[in-house]
Amino acid sequence: MATRQDNTISNIKTLNYDAVIVGGGGSGMRASLHLAEAGMKVAVLTKVFPTRSHTVAAQGGIGASLGNMSNDNWHFHFYDTVKGSDWLGDQDAIEYMCREAPKVVYELEHMGMPFDRNEDGTIYQRPFGGHTSNYGEKAVQRACAAADRTGHALLHTLYQKNLEQGTEFFIEWIALDLIKDEAGNINGVVAIEQETGTVAVFQSPITVLATGGAGRIFAASTNAYINTGDGIGMAVRAGIPLQDMEFWQFHPTGVHGAGVLLTEGCRGEGAILRNKDGEAFMERYAPTVKDLAPRDLVSRSMDQEIKEGRGCGPNADHIVMDMTHLGVETIMKRLPSVFEIGKNFANVDITKEPIPVIPTIHYMMGGIPTTIHGQVIMPDLEAGTDEDGLYAKGNVVKGLYAIGECACVSVHGANRLGTNSLLDLVVFGRAAGKHIVDEFHHADHNYKPLDPRVLDFTVRRLDKLQQSTEGYNAQDVADEIRAIMQTHASVFRTQAMMDEGVEKILALGDKIEKIHLGDKSQVFNTARIEAFEVANLYEVAKATMISAAKRHESRGAHSVSDYDRPEDDDYAPNGRNDHEWMKHTLWYSEGNRVIYKPVRKVPLTVDYIEPKVRVY
Repeated sequence: MATRQDNTISNIKTLNYDAVIVGGGGSGMRASLHLAEAGMKVAVLTKVFPTRSHTVAAQGGIGASLGNMSNDNWHFHFYDTVKGSDWLGDQDAIEYMCREAPKVVYELEHMGMPFDRNEDGTIYQRPFGGHTSNYGEKAVQRACAAADRTGHALLHTLYQKNLEQGTEFFIEWIALDLIKDEAGNINGVVAIEQETGTVAVFQSPITVLATGGAGRIFAASTNAYINTGDGIGMAVRAGIPLQDMEFWQFHPTGVHGAGVLLTEGCRGEGAILRNKDGEAFMERYAPTVKDLAPRDLVSRSMDQEIKEGRGCGPNADHIVMDMTHLGVETIMKRLPSVFEIGKNFANVDITKEPIPVIPTIHYMMGGIPTTIHGQVIMPDLEAGTDEDGLYAKGNVVKGLYAIGECACVSVHGANRLGTNSLLDLVVFGRAAGKHIVDEFHHADHNYKPLDPRVLDFTVRRLDKLQQSTEGYNAQDVADEIRAIMQTHASVFRTQAMMDEGVEKILALGDKIEKIHLGDKSQVFNTARIEAFEVANLYEVAKATMISAAKRHESRGAHSVSDYDRPEDDDYAPNGRNDHEWMKHTLWYSEGNRVIYKPVRKVPLTVDYIEPKVRVY
């Protein structure tokens, strides 16, 4: 990298756009498409080629109450999502997502997304965990599927439409930091091109973070290596808090020993989880929906079977998923990618034998707090708290939006239902796009010269790495983060375990500050990129560990044995303490402090769904 004096604002290339979107996955491209269609000049920065974004890993479907296969409507979907969130989701946002779901799916269909079809030509739908008809009565077919490659089909559809509309893609660029002025407004990003090491300023009145999740903070993960929380890190360094970071979803069916995802669509098509005795054990844990219970419940049930000695294999350390009864024709038609994954990662022919599976970290329910329109919102600290000690008032960060998995509009709460991830991407990517277009037509489009000091922070980060002569290897430190998180923030947690995890994570701070870059070259210097990524991973890990240790209850994916209570407990059924913990966590990097804000309990048009015991 160039030296300090070479990195002033005057000699770093500045590119001006009406909007800059960081991330080329499902949410980023859905937002960019709406902006490009409105005639705006849009830049999309993406670490990898857009069709290789992690959205490609979403296999099973996108949730929408089309009612093509059975009786369904958005009210049922709304209820299931609120219940699935263990009542931590904001009901206005959940209603908006579920009401918009059929509309956005039909829009994708009209764009040319190749959904599977029923004999009458309608979109094929399969059942998924936690999705029911008539408010929990029985499982319903709500997942609109393109075989088991739904995310792949979505990415290709959106990429082609963006090319058609003239969206500019900056492929294999890494955004480093947000550009923030003295008033706290965001004016774009500083980014680096992997191929050349070139640093550039992308100046824009609108910046959208769509950088996906950060599952690489765990040792065993279904997440791609690119999922390092880059947007999260950028937001944190700009002083923005993170919401509900204690809630991480473990997907029940990662391939044992590999972590590669096997879609919930397997169970939607009729796959059965079995223990070493061949027992379909989910009947004991969720007698109504069985294997189609929500993911947090299935993961804990599997873990319980293993702990009680009914695990499979020579080490009794996994469960098996049986699809042999589905038949070759169904598997090859509906689950062709799963068949390939079985062969490549488990050496198993799923048409003839069960496949070994284990719960694996999968999805981040928390993230950058936003409104329904994708606007990043911070608590108004000066306004103080309400009578419950919660920060009920917030201020929008001008010029900044966040969408997709890196954002927390709080439709998922403490546990996400399958297929609501792809739905979240397109609903709120589209919502942000609509809001940005409306605002753009009323805005001042003149670019104001940037203060030269806005680059100082990023330049110092670049120079510190370039001039380092000794220190720690970035990947070694990243592995330490993953080992701590895997041990102290897994499927089952204890208070002592989490408290110890906080100490261990904070103790890594000195190593993060002393990362050494041995390779000083410019062209495709992946070591430099990894050094920036580990700084982002560290912020996510701190937020997760500290937020988890602060929440003294069991709710959704945050299952803490210290707070376990029976489901018929009068005060805290299943350990969920609504009296004290029906609130969102907000973690600030500065001082590692945690404050709280209320859950939004007023839907847009329907009645509030009162909390009740969450059983299936």
